Amino acid sequence: VRAILESAGTIIYTGHARRRMAKRRVSEVDVVNVLRGGWCEPAEWENGGWRHRVCTQRIHVVVEIEVDENELTVVTVIRVERLR
Repeated sequence: VRAILESAGTIIYTGHARRRMAKRRVSEVDVVNVLRGGWCEPAEWENGGWRHRVCTQRIHVVVEIEVDENELTVVTVIRVERLR
């Protein structure tokens, strides 16, 4: 993920991801910051592709990686709410 970001790769946002970002008040800058500074959980095979969840304490971003095309597809974004 970081190698694609560092090499000026492409970030594609699915319609689902855009709707979730708007609903959860998460910007593209927030997503890029999570991808740069978050930790990556083990990949899971879903809907014909490997999905990687990149996490920070407040936001999780699920991406599919196309290494050959140097691109990341943001599938969904989750804002983690703290318990009070």
